[in-house]
Parts: sequence; C-alpha cells; structure tokens
Amino acid sequence: MSKTETTDEATTAADEQELGEAGAQLSTAPQERAVPGSFGGVMQPGAAGRIAWAWRETTGWARWFWRQLTSMRVALILLFLLSLGAIPGSLIPQTGVDETKVDDFRRAHETLAPIYDDLGLFNVYSSVWFSAIYILLFISLIGCIVPRTWQFVGQLRSRPPGAPGRLTRLPAYTTWRTETDPEQVREAALAMLKQRRFRAHVAGDAVAAEKGYLREAGNLIFHIALIVMLVSFATGQLFKSEGGKLIVEGGGFANTLTQYDDFKSGSLFDRDHDLAPFSFKLDKFVGTYERSGPQRGTPRTYEAHVTYAEGADGAEKKTKIEVNRPLEVDGSKVYLIGHGYAPVVTVRDGKGRKVFSEPVPLLPMDSNVTSSGAIKVMDGYRDRDGKKDQLGFQAFFVPTFAGAGKGTMLSQYPGLDFPVLALNAFHGSLGVNAGLPQNVYQLDKRKMKAFKDAQGADLKQRLLPGETMKLPGGAGSITFEKGVKEWATFQISQQPGNMPALVGAIAAIAGLAGSLFIQRRRVWVRAVRGKDGVTVVEMAGLGRSESSKLPEELADLAATLNSQAPTAPDPAEPVEGVRA
Repeated sequence: MSKTETTDEATTAADEQELGEAGAQLSTAPQERAVPGSFGGVMQPGAAGRIAWAWRETTGWARWFWRQLTSMRVALILLFLLSLGAIPGSLIPQTGVDETKVDDFRRAHETLAPIYDDLGLFNVYSSVWFSAIYILLFISLIGCIVPRTWQFVGQLRSRPPGAPGRLTRLPAYTTWRTETDPEQVREAALAMLKQRRFRAHVAGDAVAAEKGYLREAGNLIFHIALIVMLVSFATGQLFKSEGGKLIVEGGGFANTLTQYDDFKSGSLFDRDHDLAPFSFKLDKFVGTYERSGPQRGTPRTYEAHVTYAEGADGAEKKTKIEVNRPLEVDGSKVYLIGHGYAPVVTVRDGKGRKVFSEPVPLLPMDSNVTSSGAIKVMDGYRDRDGKKDQLGFQAFFVPTFAGAGKGTMLSQYPGLDFPVLALNAFHGSLGVNAGLPQNVYQLDKRKMKAFKDAQGADLKQRLLPGETMKLPGGAGSITFEKGVKEWATFQISQQPGNMPALVGAIAAIAGLAGSLFIQRRRVWVRAVRGKDGVTVVEMAGLGRSESSKLPEELADLAATLNSQAPTAPDPAEPVEGVRA
C-alpha cells in the first residue's frame, strides 16, 4: 500500500467522523443496543472475583432490561396490548358496570363463565394482568421521556455543529464561485438563514444553521400527553361516581346515596364525603314530536325544566336540562337520559276508603312510548271481610290509542293525544315481605290470584282518564285519574379525569402532527478563497431522514444567497446544480 493510499484512507476516516458529529443528535431517541453476551466479562479467581463478576452481570442485565423497557418498540407493544386488553372489557359484561348482565351471562354460559372468572374477564380494568400492562406502559413512557427531555434541553442550549470537512458527502449539495469576499458571503448567509428562522452562527470558515426543533418537541409532547391520558383515565376510574334517578313531575332529588335508584363508584371514591351537596326538583317535562311525514313521532323538543340549589342552603335557580346539555353543579353533571309517563291511579277498598293514590311510572317499550309496569298496593288494603290483603295490577299504557277494534295496545304517537290504561287485577301476596329485592316494574304472580269477571275470565279492562274499574265481590276499585304526569330519568356523574384526558388527547394529536410533518434539518454554508483568489461557496444540507423538500429548500437558499454573491464568470468551471 502506498503512502498516498494510506493518507486517503486516513482522510476518509476523518471525514466520516466529522460527518458523524455534524449529523449527530438529530433525534433524541435512545439508541438500541443488542445484548453483548456476558456483561460480567472475565471472572477473576477467588470469592472476590466471583462477587465482582456477579455484580457486573446483574447490573449489566438490569441496564439492558431497562433500555428495552424504555425503548419505543416496547412502548408500542405495550400500547397495543393495552388496546387488545380493552376489547373483552367492551364485549363482556363487567361487574363494575352491570352485575345483572354478568349474572345472566353466568347462567347462560355455565362452562365459559368459570374460565372468564379465572382470567379476570368480568372485571378487566381492575384485573392483575391489565394493571400490569398499564403500569409497565406508564414506566416505559416515563423512562423514555426523562432522558430525551434532558437531551433535548441540552440541544436547545447548544449551537449547531460545525460543517463537515467534505460537504460533498451530504445528500443535498451545491457550489459556485463568486468574486465577493468570503467574509461578506458568510455575513450574507448568516443574515439570510436567521431571517428564515434558522438558528445560525459562524463556525470557522462556514456558517452552521439548524431548523425544525419542534419535531422533537412534538415527540416529547406526544409522550407526555400519553402519560397525562393514562393518569387521567386511572384517576377517573378510581374516583368516579355514577348513578341514576327516575323523577316524576313535582318530585325532587338530593345528592345523597339513599336517593339513587342505582349507584356505582370507583374504589377510592368516598361515598360519605365526596358526593357534591346539591338538590333539584323536576318542575315539568316538555316534549314535542313531529306530527306528520316520514319523521312522524321524532322528538323536536325534549327538555326537563328543573329548580336546583347548590349546598344545603343555596339559593334556588331555575334551568332546563336537554340531551347532551347537562346541568353542571360543583363538579357533578346531571344528564337527561330518558322519559316516560306516570298515570295517576287511585285505589279504594270495599268500604270506599282510599288506600293508594299516586302517579305510577311505567317503562316505555317502543319509540311511541307504549309502556308497561305494575301497580302494587302493599299496605292499608283490606278485603270485603276486613282481612289484610295485597293488590297487584299489570298495567299497559298508550299515550295515543288507535281506538277500539283497531289493533292491540300499541301507541300510535308518543304525545298524549288519546291516553288509555289497560289493567289486569290480582290479589294475594306480592312477595315483598320476604326481604328480597324485587323489580318495581314487574309483578310477581306466584302467590297471587287473578280477579274474575262475571263470565269467569280474568278481570281485564281498558280505562280512559276519569274511568274506574270495579273489583268483583265488593273488593274495591281502581280509578284512572285525569291528568297524566310525565317522568324523566337522570344520570348524575362525577368524572374528575375527563378534562385532563381531553387536554391530553388534544396535545397528543398536536404533538404527533408536529413530529410527522416538521422536518429537522441542518444547513452549512462554507466560503473560502481559492488559489486563484476567487471565493468558492459551498452549501449543503442534512436532514434526519431523506426528504424531497430538503434539496428544494437548499436550492431556494442558494438562489437567494447567489443574488447577493453572484457567480463569477469562469467558463472553465461551470456551476454545479443541487444534488439530492
């Protein structure tokens, strides 16, 4: 090998090293390293050598494991596993959401249910495996963000690196000769680059500039936003509360546990102290519906007019609650989620004494509010012989009846145009004295007998407002009073993590957009005087990843600078164009 070849190789190695420094730190992503085999190296003889070897091996593997856990690849895998883990939580009934559906699933799938129990699929979000994925993802993101943040801060405080020894090695390059002095070229290049919002400074015989720091800032914002979302979701699950309440017009609600029809909360929610103190009363429900056309029956107005008060002694205020426009009080939101009718009925015993008189909420069965339910008279009723008894009525209500002989009890319109109440009458034991929970909208007829009419058939009757159904044998009567009340169901919820999660989601989208569409790149402008006294200008650019925009941007910069340092007439050495 000749001396010249040796010199060329040394020069090439030096140039590659310089290019490596110039191209370094375009990204704050940690470098991936393979397992180097044995971290402990050579084991020295004796106990001390074995201990030292074991220490090196343990710490080496611990560092390797930490690097893998905090790598982007593992973070994406954990995020994918978290998404997969949420699928059974959406498809399989959860004990924290609806225990009744879980019980129904167990009865319907006697073989599959024990397997789901062992895998924790009935309580996915509080299971050990889901929590492990969640915590590992959290640690992975933290471990990834902290070093990248410090590295990025260091890059912001530092200057762009100087130009490599040979700019011709860079992916975008151009050069020309000019009669302008090198100092003037560098001053013009520095002013031009700063005007284009590059961070620039003069380093030796070249101007070094850099732009696109928001790309790395976007990466960091995206990762931080993911952590904010994870913390917000965890906070929401641990401290949330949610309950439902059905209220008839004129009725009210105070935000205490005993007032709820159903209630569930997070494991860290304090039911005695965390419920916001407020109350409200349903003054009236207003619902209007389309009268004709293909959208007949579609709601046009659907709102609950309420009077509410904050705290125990707060002033009363009037407002209305609409779908997707909840009432917000002290961190709680009251949503309107349903509506129906509550016919007012009066029951009298055989001596004409009033034993029951109140509106009875019935559950809608279709979009026209055909409703069904049960009327239960548990106390105060005595039969014709003076013995205590209980009455039960199966009730079907239609706000708009089609008319006698025009079909079954199906409503033709959701408004109160032609209300009709159909009743089936029973007496006996309602089964409420056993102390077991019972559905208020269903009638348990196992220990009840149907009243019979004069023909011996089960007693049934359709009632218009103001009409009365007489019970046989002087057993009393039931009257469908004029004036049907309406009811509304409300969901009262506290979700402390919703707003931070929303902010985190918006920040994550913004950060991701920045990391995808902003290109970080560096530009160098070298101006030196040639042997013939003419200034040689070289411009080159380097980006984190190859992009067609970098040569275009460099061409634009070169054209601008060339207008201030024009090409010197030299037919023997033509101007080179931009190379990508």
